[in-house]
Amino acid sequence: MDDAYQTKRLREEGAIILGKANLHEFAFGFETISSLGGQTYNPYDVSRYPGGSSGGTAAAVTSNFVTVCLGTDTGGSIRIPSSFNNLVGIRPTMGLASRDGIIPLALTQDVGGPIARTVEDAAIVLDAIAGYDPDDPVTAASIGNVPKTYAHYLKKNGLKNARIGVVRELFGSDPQVNKVMNQAIADMEALGAEVYEVTIPNLSQVLAFSSLSSYEFKFQLNDYLASLGPNAPYKTLTDIIDSGLYHPSLRSGLISRNNRESLDNDPEYQRIITERPKLAKDSLMATFSEYELDALVYPTSNALPAVVGSGQGAGNANRLSPFSGFPAISVPAGFSENGLPVGMEMLGKEFDESTLIKLAYSYQEGTQHRKAPELE
Repeated sequence: MDDAYQTKRLREEGAIILGKANLHEFAFGFETISSLGGQTYNPYDVSRYPGGSSGGTAAAVTSNFVTVCLGTDTGGSIRIPSSFNNLVGIRPTMGLASRDGIIPLALTQDVGGPIARTVEDAAIVLDAIAGYDPDDPVTAASIGNVPKTYAHYLKKNGLKNARIGVVRELFGSDPQVNKVMNQAIADMEALGAEVYEVTIPNLSQVLAFSSLSSYEFKFQLNDYLASLGPNAPYKTLTDIIDSGLYHPSLRSGLISRNNRESLDNDPEYQRIITERPKLAKDSLMATFSEYELDALVYPTSNALPAVVGSGQGAGNANRLSPFSGFPAISVPAGFSENGLPVGMEMLGKEFDESTLIKLAYSYQEGTQHRKAPELE
């Protein structure tokens, strides 16, 4: 056995690896429940979900069990638990950091990235994990696109003259989330930003595309299991289903994914991988260019952490980053009336993590929303 690439890089930089946290099983959802670790609870209200799928990771960081963690994000799994736990989470540009060693959900969308209590901690982790890895060919795109250090962009005046686009269409109907976001917008203006209300062309079409986790999972998981060698206890997704050793809530999802016979002969899959990236990138860049924007902003989740047992929604704003491959950062924006964290997501242009870090750090330093949970 060997470390995943990102874990290996952290060790090489002197990090002490303490362990693994609970994950929503196979990264399938936002509740963070698994057959191995059970249900993870939100430290700000232990009757509620911590977000997911990297919810155990976020709960560990916000509870001060660890300094930083790595999460994975296919459709929101770094950013949503960061939002629900009053943390900073970075979903890097596709190709910035290697996925080698990460169990795949959908490699078209999968990335790994930092979850931390501060923007500076997240930037330090990103320094360690960014760059080319021959074992993940998409990281060839990172060559020439990684600064000497992201820490250089930790500037308190980073929002001065910044151009921010607010995407109202991605706000939901929760008045408390929207109240926090409206205050965040006012705070960014007070910190020197120029804020514009913008619309993204073709937004409803982009968000209507399916996530590819329901298509790619079986085939890529089977490849991953094959890479573990002949002594691995399970060789295929079929073996896992037959074992019964998974959380019961996953059964129908595992079976439906396992029933897919091919990706090459699936016209809907081929349509998505052909049309979705171009439409998403072109639509976002049209908005960035029209207003000469540094970032787009909207709630990371348009819903608050839900009571365990009631099901967890989050809206679909989290899809913009994985569907385009563009980077996004979630930062603490405030709290609901009953003390539940609310996160703000900033979406940047491809390989422009440095700008997102600059904006997020300036916002963090100007608002100081980070507050640890009161643990009993």
